Amino acid sequence: QVQLVESGGGLVQPGGSLRLSCAASGRTFSMYAMGWFRQAPGKEREFVAAINWSGRNTYYAASVKGRFTISRDNAKNTVYLQMNVLRPEDTSVYYCARRISNREQDRASSYDYWGQGTQVTVSS
Repeated sequence: QVQLVESGGGLVQPGGSLRLSCAASGRTFSMYAMGWFRQAPGKEREFVAAINWSGRNTYYAASVKGRFTISRDNAKNTVYLQMNVLRPEDTSVYYCARRISNREQDRASSYDYWGQGTQVTVSS
């Protein structure tokens, strides 16, 4: 059983930054691609960013490209999401997830294990 635990969320002013972390249990973390999604109240879960197993390849939603950076440290079983120049519309619960091999990286159905989420609120 894989467990994913997100942390690092909070309240930040527009233009500010936050770094989210997602710690994974188990010894197979480095074998899997990972992703971040977010979900605002009343909206569908939305793809944010993805990273392959080695960390060399990343992919972003258009809405966050250039502001967010996904990275991973396989020695620490952790994936990160650095969020800069935050906007009120970035307010959501953010989830990390493990991707099933060879599935489309921007679809929630391509991910099999999910964390419990961490709240990010961008407001003045």
